[in-house]
Amino acid sequence: MLWYTTLGIMFANILWISALAPLLSVVHADHKDLSDHDQHNHLNNGSQNVYQTNNDFAFRLYNQIAANPDFQSKNLFLSPLSISMALAAVSLGARGKTHCQIFRGLGFNESDVTDKQVHQTFLNLLKNLNERKRVELKSGSVMFINESFKIHPEFLEDVKRFYLSDGFTTDFTKPAEAADMINNYMKEKTHGKIKEMVGKDISPMTVLVLLNYIYFKGKWASQFDPEDTNERDFHVNAKTTVPVQMMSKEGFFEVLYDPTFSATVLNLHYNDSISMMLVLPHKRLKVLEKRIGPDHLAEWRTKMRKRPCMIYIPKLSIRTSFSLNNILDKLGMSDMFTDIANFTGISDDPLEVSEVKHKATLDVDEVGAVAAGLTEVVFMQRTVRPMDVLEFNRPFMIFIIHNDANIILFMGKILNPLEN
Repeated sequence: MLWYTTLGIMFANILWISALAPLLSVVHADHKDLSDHDQHNHLNNGSQNVYQTNNDFAFRLYNQIAANPDFQSKNLFLSPLSISMALAAVSLGARGKTHCQIFRGLGFNESDVTDKQVHQTFLNLLKNLNERKRVELKSGSVMFINESFKIHPEFLEDVKRFYLSDGFTTDFTKPAEAADMINNYMKEKTHGKIKEMVGKDISPMTVLVLLNYIYFKGKWASQFDPEDTNERDFHVNAKTTVPVQMMSKEGFFEVLYDPTFSATVLNLHYNDSISMMLVLPHKRLKVLEKRIGPDHLAEWRTKMRKRPCMIYIPKLSIRTSFSLNNILDKLGMSDMFTDIANFTGISDDPLEVSEVKHKATLDVDEVGAVAAGLTEVVFMQRTVRPMDVLEFNRPFMIFIIHNDANIILFMGKILNPLEN
């Protein structure tokens, strides 16, 4: 009889913290598919700095989104790597304070890593992801550009070079046709997992839509038997229990208990250097969310040992979609959404970002997992704003001030200008 530990992943307080290495930007790449030159570029200090910074950004981003009331009691799944690559691509056309905010908002410090190192590292990473042989993993970018918009050729070339971008001219004055064009492209790239990214009400004032996508499909290194999948209880909270289809498997698995977090960690491998890490806190999930960071994931990976277990994991089909405008503003990237945005590296026409949106999907079953992430950045051309009208047509206060001395000379209130 096999002695084993029963690891029941049956509670709402699960953190799918490293669900897929590329999707949560915890990259553990197998470099044997790269040339010696690419390996050097991939592993140099600049690259490692970018990877670490990107993982830090992933947790800062996650915490901001998880703190949103809309996600307090909802599933959350995202690809921080897709988001950071989309923003890094945008930074190629940003200048001055706008560029500085995006660069630092992503967590990069000019004294530690250069622009060129960041973009080159993302390029090396994209090549590595797209060269995976034993899992299906694809990532890239695309730009849809308004027919009359004068975009700098240098920006087009840089985004194509570093972020493997396609480019298409689009007539946004026909919103329904433009939306169909974008959605059909993204549907193909995500193999139907994300069918609609852009609504047919997209503004005709749009001049540029930049998107980054990532798609993953992998089989478990040791698959589950569908006959062992049964209905079991999932405890959403102390008061709510729901029946779910729970996969189960007995065997030797990489498991670790961390007393610091009072949590059990399970690492499941796919066919290739990609794995899913599940973290099951024995207390409240919120406590784990607030304390966990990328260093803990790295530490867990080095300390894990195989041990006999009986594991239960729920089958999943998750879809999430949300705007990132307020989140990025809180992370310090505020100017790009305003009329002081500086995107003169994209065009001489005044531009601002009207929306940054993200969608992600995750399906987990006995065979493996399929996941997709898509980040959209929409640019609009700034128009001459109408002059503000300030009409004192209701009671108001009045002050006469000596500005040099900062002394109030007179003050009062006006309730009726006709009154003597």
